[in-house]
Amino acid sequence: MEDVFSLKGKNAIVIGGAGGIGQSIAKGLAFYGANVAIASRKLAGLEQAAQEIKEEVGKDIKIFQVDSSEEGSIKELVAAVAADMGKVDILVNSQGYNVKHNALEFPMDEWDALFKVNVKGVMMCCKEFAAVMSKQNYGKIINISSVRGSRACGGGNAAYCSSKGALDMMTRTLAVELAPYNITVNAIGPALTETKMVASFLAKDPGGKERYAKSIPLGRIGYTDDIIGASVFLASAASSYVTGQVIYPDGGLTAIG
Repeated sequence: MEDVFSLKGKNAIVIGGAGGIGQSIAKGLAFYGANVAIASRKLAGLEQAAQEIKEEVGKDIKIFQVDSSEEGSIKELVAAVAADMGKVDILVNSQGYNVKHNALEFPMDEWDALFKVNVKGVMMCCKEFAAVMSKQNYGKIINISSVRGSRACGGGNAAYCSSKGALDMMTRTLAVELAPYNITVNAIGPALTETKMVASFLAKDPGGKERYAKSIPLGRIGYTDDIIGASVFLASAASSYVTGQVIYPDGGLTAIG
């Protein structure tokens, strides 16, 4: 029986792969056999992430710089990756950020900046890489969303929740439009996950981690490696008939509304 989870011979690019969830996904794809490249804005972060992944899985990771909020930079990335790797089978969009403000006081310039990265930037990456994938009649696109795309919350998250809701619908729509090219488009929607940024945020809120964990049926917040299984599934032949879906590694949070 074929190993439907094997990624041997596949080329993957993880945008936002220099840390956090993106780095764990890159590590997982490499472990399961893919040739992996990571891309981000800062060279130092890329170099550190590539070294850490190599230490864990014993594979070299290619690095590329990109500003995923600028279409010209994304076009340059596509050309560079295609020239270096020959083809792109798997695209992971793990870029994004959050900025919090009370809805009555939300600065619209910050709203626009967040949407430029979390929605427009992801769309541009999908557009440009899918154009390459369409010529080979194959591709896997994985967008990193959040439970906040389907589950509202307070705390100044109007922009973030709205952007992830938009990303979920964009994922479904692209899945329909790109299906004729044998390109699947899916998303992963984690609950609160302990990245360095989240750990720093939680450190300012004594007891916050424990309070949040109590709201999760499995009784803990997420870790970045919790995302690996879903990403390998969506990147592999195991999900060849799965498209337009959002998978939630969330400890059961979305199951309770």
